[in-house]
Amino acid sequence: GAGNRERKKVGVQMPREQTILITGCSTGIGRATAERLAAAGHRVYATARSPESIADLEAGGCRTLGLDVTDEASMQAALAAIGEEAGGVDSLVNNAGYSQSGAIETLDMGALRRQFETNVFGLVRMTQLVLPGMRAKGRGRVVNISSMGANFTFPGGGAYHATKYAVEAISDALRYEVEGFGIDVVVIQPGAIRTEFDKAAIASLEHAGDANDVYGEFNASVGKATREAYEKGPLKLLGGEPDDVAKVIEKALVAKRPRTRYHVTPSATLLIGQSHLMPDRLWDRFNATQFVKPGRG
Repeated sequence: GAGNRERKKVGVQMPREQTILITGCSTGIGRATAERLAAAGHRVYATARSPESIADLEAGGCRTLGLDVTDEASMQAALAAIGEEAGGVDSLVNNAGYSQSGAIETLDMGALRRQFETNVFGLVRMTQLVLPGMRAKGRGRVVNISSMGANFTFPGGGAYHATKYAVEAISDALRYEVEGFGIDVVVIQPGAIRTEFDKAAIASLEHAGDANDVYGEFNASVGKATREAYEKGPLKLLGGEPDDVAKVIEKALVAKRPRTRYHVTPSATLLIGQSHLMPDRLWDRFNATQFVKPGRG
């Protein structure tokens, strides 16, 4: 599909059974990916900040570890444990991430920094930590979970979209920098996926100004639009389940020459294509059909 830019260079064949580290496995895409890859026979290290939240994955063949991508010591300890037991990581799936919503003026700066720590800086640091081992082996895969929202921005979602735009830029630079070492960098852009994602975004609005605030009505409309998109709107019909993303991640990990980007779900393909065809002002008018516009109208 659009955006799936192929490389001409012949890829590096990955081992049939890989050692794979996945971040953010407590729910959604991370959990589904861990289950799918373990069932396929890979040595999967499923991680999350709270080990208790993923303990049940061991029954499906996963190895579980506590790993907080905002904590250097936690990341170092997890990788040391994997290195001792498995000799390092063949593939890294940078999945940990979450959304928050609200007008930019109403965002708490601490909350904004925490989101970048998880969605961007944690992804970069995890990648830095696994690359030396991959270079030594002469092969590796880094799969970064981005979003269809790395191609456009919905009102009230500036913070989240900004983190995913950052993931795209980092991935594009990294792909060139490590390809010569036999390491592939792949970006996955899911569309609307039925997970806990939307609940986190809506919950963040509780701290983004009250009803008396000039953005109160707007923030309320963002919450309503987000909820309806996942519960009954067209995005629900064109969306997918976490395992739909897990299938594509598996494909990216085992392909000899993976694409640099994969779109997942019809909603991603539709909205990415639509946003690329629309001038900025037309995109704004499209958004006005879904969101209240702050100000005097």
